Amino acid sequence: MKHQTIGHNETRWDAIAKVKGEANFTDDFAIRNCLYAKILRATIAHGRVVDYDLTEARQVPGVIKIVLPEDLPQNQYATAGHPYAMIPAKRDIEDRLMLNREIHVYGEEIAAVVAKTELAAEIAVSKIKVTYEEYPVYLTPQAAMAPDARRIHPERDNIIANTNVGFGEIDTGLAEADVVIKEEFSTGVQQHAHMEKQVAVAYRGEDQRWICISSTQIPHICRRIIGQALGLPWSQIRVKKPFIGGGFGNKQDITIEPLVVALSMLCGGRPVKINLTREESLANTRTRHAIDYQVALGVKQDGHITAIDFDVLSNQGGYASHGHAIGGKGGSFINALYASDNLRYAAKTVYTNIAAAGAMRGYGIPQVMYALEAAIDDAADKLGMDPIDFRLQNTRPEGYLNSLSQVQQFNFKINDCLKRGREAFDYDRKLADSQNYKTGDKRRGVGVASFSYGSGTYPFGLEVAGARLILIQDGSFKLMLGATEIGQGSDTTFSQMAADTLGVSYDKIIRDAITDTDIDPFDTGAYASRQTYITGFAVQECAEKMKAKILQRAAELYDIRTEYLDIVDNNIVYTHNNQLVVSMADFAMASFYDMAHGRAIVAESSVNIHHNSYACGCTFAEVEVDVATGQITLLSCMNVHDSGKIINPLLASGQVEGGMAMGVAFGLSEGLRYSPEGKPLNNNLLDYKIPTTMDLPDFEMAFIESEDPLGPYGNKSLGENPLCSPAPAIRNAVKNATGVAINQIPLAPQKVFEALKQAGVIEE
Repeated sequence: MKHQTIGHNETRWDAIAKVKGEANFTDDFAIRNCLYAKILRATIAHGRVVDYDLTEARQVPGVIKIVLPEDLPQNQYATAGHPYAMIPAKRDIEDRLMLNREIHVYGEEIAAVVAKTELAAEIAVSKIKVTYEEYPVYLTPQAAMAPDARRIHPERDNIIANTNVGFGEIDTGLAEADVVIKEEFSTGVQQHAHMEKQVAVAYRGEDQRWICISSTQIPHICRRIIGQALGLPWSQIRVKKPFIGGGFGNKQDITIEPLVVALSMLCGGRPVKINLTREESLANTRTRHAIDYQVALGVKQDGHITAIDFDVLSNQGGYASHGHAIGGKGGSFINALYASDNLRYAAKTVYTNIAAAGAMRGYGIPQVMYALEAAIDDAADKLGMDPIDFRLQNTRPEGYLNSLSQVQQFNFKINDCLKRGREAFDYDRKLADSQNYKTGDKRRGVGVASFSYGSGTYPFGLEVAGARLILIQDGSFKLMLGATEIGQGSDTTFSQMAADTLGVSYDKIIRDAITDTDIDPFDTGAYASRQTYITGFAVQECAEKMKAKILQRAAELYDIRTEYLDIVDNNIVYTHNNQLVVSMADFAMASFYDMAHGRAIVAESSVNIHHNSYACGCTFAEVEVDVATGQITLLSCMNVHDSGKIINPLLASGQVEGGMAMGVAFGLSEGLRYSPEGKPLNNNLLDYKIPTTMDLPDFEMAFIESEDPLGPYGNKSLGENPLCSPAPAIRNAVKNATGVAINQIPLAPQKVFEALKQAGVIEE
C-alpha cells in the first residue's frame, strides 16, 4: 500500500475530510502499522506561546508532520464523561482545545509531531524551540481567588461554581450545642495510576468514517466528544474499546482521542497512535481533587448532633473537566449518614494552575468522608463517648427520605455494618489493648469511620443503559452491551444475570470485552458504581424479553401453550413438573431452520432508571505509630459493606481489597507534589508512593447481605465504596494512638513527625 508523505502545512484542514482512497485498514493492521504521535508539552504552568522554532524538528528523519494549534479546529469542548444534557446550562464547561497556545497547566499540549517511529517523534518534539510569555502561577484556590489574580481562562471567572445547600438554621443549631467542634481539613492530589496508560489509535475506515480504538471507560460518550471537538457529525465517528487495563475514573475523561483522530485526518487517514508515557499519564491527565474543608459540628452532651456545617473549597486545576460535580456533591451523603435538624454544605470549585482534576474512584466522597468522619470522631472524644456508640446514636434510619437528593434510603444498614465490624474486628479488645502502647516510641491505636454512597447518578444525571441478546444455533446467547468492562468484572456479572434470568448455565452466555459504538447498544459507561445496578436493569429486561420470545416460539413449534413452559438448566420444560420438552440446543436448531417457523430470535432493551439506592459501610483500622520517625504501620484493617445482594462473592472481595488499598494509599502516602512554578515533582512510579503488598496487611471484609428492594437483582453499588472510609479510619486510629489529631492527608512520616513534635509528643 502506498501512502503520501505529508509535510507541515501541506494540506489545509478543510480539504482533509475530502481525501479518499486511503482506507483499507483493519484494526489489527492499523495498530501494528501506525504512525506515531508525540505531544509537545509546555514547560511553564501559566502563560502563552509567543513563537515556535520548528527548523531542527523538521530535519529529523522520519517526521511526517508537525502540527500546531492553528492547524486544528478551534472548537472548545468539554472532556468530562457525563451524558449529554439537552439544557445548555447543565452541560459540562467547554474550555478545552486539542492543542493550545494559551497555557493553563505545566505540560499543556502545545504542539504534536507525527513520525514513522516513536523515537523519531520523541526526538522531533525535543527539537522544537518555544518562546513563552509567562503569567503568575496559582497553585491553590486561595491564590486564584485573590483580588489581583489573573483569570486563568480569560472568558471565565476563576471560581467555576459556588453552591450552598442544606436546611434548618446553622447558627441556631450551633447555639443550642453544648460542644462545638470547629476544625479545618485538607486532602491531597491523588492520581489513578492505572496499569495501562492512555493509548489510542485512529484511522479512516473502509466506509470513509473515522475509527478510534481507545482505552476508554465511556465509548459512546467518547464518540460524541470527538465529534464536538472536530466539528463532525457524531455518526462519522466510530469508537472501539478493547479490553483495557484499568481506569478508576481517569478514563472517564476524553484526553487524547480527539487529537489522535485529528492527526490521522491530517495524514490522509493513515493510522496514527498516541501512547502516553507513565510520566505524562501521572502529570497530564486527571487527578483526584484536593479539597479543603472548614467544618463546624454542634453536639449536645447526650450525644445528639444539633448542627453540621461545611465550607468546601475544591482545587480544580487548569481545566474544568468534571468541575463542581465533585466538590458540590457531598451534602446529600452527609445527610444520608447522620441526623441533624440543621445542615449547611457550601462549596466552591476554583481554577488553578495544577493538573486538571476529574473523576476518580469515589468521586469526591473519600474527601468529604475524611472531613466528616474525623470531625465526628473528634466530637465523640470531646464528649467522652465511644466513637461507635456516638455514630450509632446519630445515624439515619432505614427508609429515610433524603431531603437533599430525594433518594429514599430503603435497606440502609449502616448500624448493622458498625455492629458487625465491632465484633468481627474485635474492636473493643484491640481498643483496650492499645492502652498498653501509649508510651515509648511505638504507640498503637484503633479507629473507625463510616461512609454512604449511591448506585448511580440519578436524580442529578441521566441513567440510560442498553442490552441485546442473540440466540445462536447451538442454544448459546451472544450478550451485547454498551457498558464497559475495565477490569472490575462487569462482563462476568452481566453474564451471570442474563443466564439466571434466561434459565441457562453461565457458559451459554458469550460476552466479549470489546465495546463498539456502531454495534453495541447505547450505555453511558463505567462510572458512578452504576453498571451492575443501572445496566443490570437492561440485562434483566432484555433476558426476560428473550425468554418470552423463546417460549412463544416453542409453543408454536411443539403446540404447547406458553404458560405451561419454562426454561430450566438449558432445557425447555413443563412448568408443573420440569418434564423435558426439548433441550435448548435442539430448540435453537429447530427455531432457525423449521420451514414454517424458522427465523432468528433477538431481544433488545434500553432503560432509563429514575431511582437510586444508597449503599453504606465502614472501616476499622489498627495502627502502630513510631513517634521517633512519624512512620505509621497499618497492623490490621477491615471493611464492612451494605451493598445489597452480592452477585459474585469472589469479584466483590477483589473490589473491596483493591478499593481498601487505594483508600489506604490516599490516607498514608499518595499525592502529587508541585514546585512553586507549578512543575510536577513526583510524576513517576519511584517518587509517587503507591503502597506495595509489603506495605499492606491482609485486609479483612464482611458483607451485610440483603435484597435491596430497588436493585435489579437485589444489588447495590460496591465498586467505589471500599476506598471511601479507610483514610479517616486510619487518621482516627493515629489520633487514638498518639493523642494528636492530624487533619491533612496523606499522613506521610514527615508530616506526622512534625505534628507530633508540635504537640509535644516528641521532645527536643
